[in-house]
Amino acid sequence: MKNQPHPTKILLGLLCISIALVASHPSRAAAQAANEQATAAPLQIGGLAPVTLKRVATSNGAKPEFLSLTFLPGLGMNVFQITANIPGKGEIPILTSPSLEELARRLSGKSGDMGAGFGTAFLIPYPNRIFGELSADGTTLTTEWHGHMLALPANPQNRNPAASASSKGVVMHGLIFKDQGQDLHTETIADGQTATAVIHAGSFGGYWLSETDLHFTFTLTGNAVDEKITATNIGHEDEPMAIGAHPYFAIPSEDRAQARLHIPAEKLAGITSYEEEMPTGELKPVSGTLYDYRAAEGVPLDNHALDDNFSHLLRTHGAIEVKLIDPEAHYGIDVEGVSPTIKTVQIYSPQGKNFVAVEDQFNFVDPFGKEWKGMDTGMVTLHPGQSTTWEVRLRLLTPTGSSK
Repeated sequence: MKNQPHPTKILLGLLCISIALVASHPSRAAAQAANEQATAAPLQIGGLAPVTLKRVATSNGAKPEFLSLTFLPGLGMNVFQITANIPGKGEIPILTSPSLEELARRLSGKSGDMGAGFGTAFLIPYPNRIFGELSADGTTLTTEWHGHMLALPANPQNRNPAASASSKGVVMHGLIFKDQGQDLHTETIADGQTATAVIHAGSFGGYWLSETDLHFTFTLTGNAVDEKITATNIGHEDEPMAIGAHPYFAIPSEDRAQARLHIPAEKLAGITSYEEEMPTGELKPVSGTLYDYRAAEGVPLDNHALDDNFSHLLRTHGAIEVKLIDPEAHYGIDVEGVSPTIKTVQIYSPQGKNFVAVEDQFNFVDPFGKEWKGMDTGMVTLHPGQSTTWEVRLRLLTPTGSSK
């Protein structure tokens, strides 16, 4: 008995063995630390946790129905992903986005401005592009609205190489990518869920003429996804306002050539080139051109690249219905521009990419530009206390003749 080691020595020995084991397996130690950190700190994007609205499928696979909607309150209320159950395919993503973990890695150590490259970014107070005189240091451009000069943060010139040799600069896609949604509230409703939040945008970083609050409502049901934004001028000056979105709708089959697009537009904005994207002020008829997508069953994308602003839009039951149809996947999405203030739709679908961005927006490209010669370019004037609303509804559809 007297030769047995003291209990304290036994404990010390075991501790040393544990330390040695951890030291000899650093990857195991790192994984353990990462797991502990993940447990302690839920994933955040832009400083806030993602929010997911969910519902349970009710049709037993008999018809297409929406299942979930995930949005990012920390990145301008971006609708990061929507999922749906499609007969014969099961649950699929509707939008093109990375994983949340990959997005968090991309944002690590950065400012949080990811632009409009995934999901559905909301473009406020100006969708699309604004051109203006570039400052000497290339950081700002100036444009004019009703006698007021606006100095806006210019995009880097390498984003617009065709214009880099001139004094013209460009800004794109609004000013709320870094803003956070506050006063978040979710609620269960019949056949789904809804969420509301507000972005207190103020003067949009000091670049705008008045103060603005943006109220968001997202509604998920089996039959539809509704996205609604109301902008209210809470300041003391008049201000221009336009709202749009930049949703990257996926082509589930990944066969872009056979995917079909229906756009109920009579005219297209002329531009100088796809590299520069500067409008000429001319509105060209689509009839008889490659840009005529009015056929009810849609027109195949083939290898045709698009980055164009369509206007003079026909409404069906009060809404502008742009349809992306993927016959091979027995899938389709109907993008319905509900608000009467939606005057144009920008379509972005580059060659070699399996998505189509359908951008319902108030305005034409470069809404303050002199090339329009005084035409109403879709910007709404908000007097103090006034509001304007943008609303889009998504519906799933099954292509005609599909066996599913």
